[in-house]
Amino acid sequence: MKLTIFAASGGIGRHLLRQAVDAGHDVTAVVRDPARLSGEPEGVRIVRGDLGHPDPAPLADAVDGADAVLSGLGPRSMADSGVTSRGTRAIVTAMRARGVRRIVVVSAAPVSTVAAPGQRKPSPDPGEGPLVRYLLGPILKTVLRRHYVDLAVTEELLRDSDLDWTVVRPPRLTDRPLTGAYRTAYGRSVRGGLVVPRADVAHCMLRALEQPETIRQAVAVAT
Repeated sequence: MKLTIFAASGGIGRHLLRQAVDAGHDVTAVVRDPARLSGEPEGVRIVRGDLGHPDPAPLADAVDGADAVLSGLGPRSMADSGVTSRGTRAIVTAMRARGVRRIVVVSAAPVSTVAAPGQRKPSPDPGEGPLVRYLLGPILKTVLRRHYVDLAVTEELLRDSDLDWTVVRPPRLTDRPLTGAYRTAYGRSVRGGLVVPRADVAHCMLRALEQPETIRQAVAVAT
């Protein structure tokens, strides 16, 4: 496949890039700073792209001819609040401009019960156990509320689009090596799934491209 990967220099993006190249895909990597990809696999087309720039042409050119787009976009600090929805909106605009339909993005497990502004609060997540529902979840949603609301906005943006989207929702991310032994669940969290390696999230995102049943679905992933 011909793939375009946004935020390819980030924690999940780097795994997406390497796994996609290893699988034989034709990859375009979109990053703000190409220097951050020094030492990455040869043959990757690297595009400098600022998702906040008002000119959509560079992003449209980056997705031109792609079979699918993958986004590892996410905040690196509290100061980055809002970056995911703004960036995803720019990606969607670029895809529409070039007639590209398939997109897989990363979100977060707690977003299953977080509402975007103006939207009704979702029903309780049947995948959440008591520990997550009554202790860990409320703490995380208080500390990281701005980030989760932004991810909820991102998901709503995709739901309202005409694209063939998949949202992958991991819990706490780790830097452990790829296991390939993760679990998934559709429209709910993975029961008892508290952590997952970034490498496994990338693997799940790439695998979704070969699973038409993931289209227009939120897929939780955890070990």
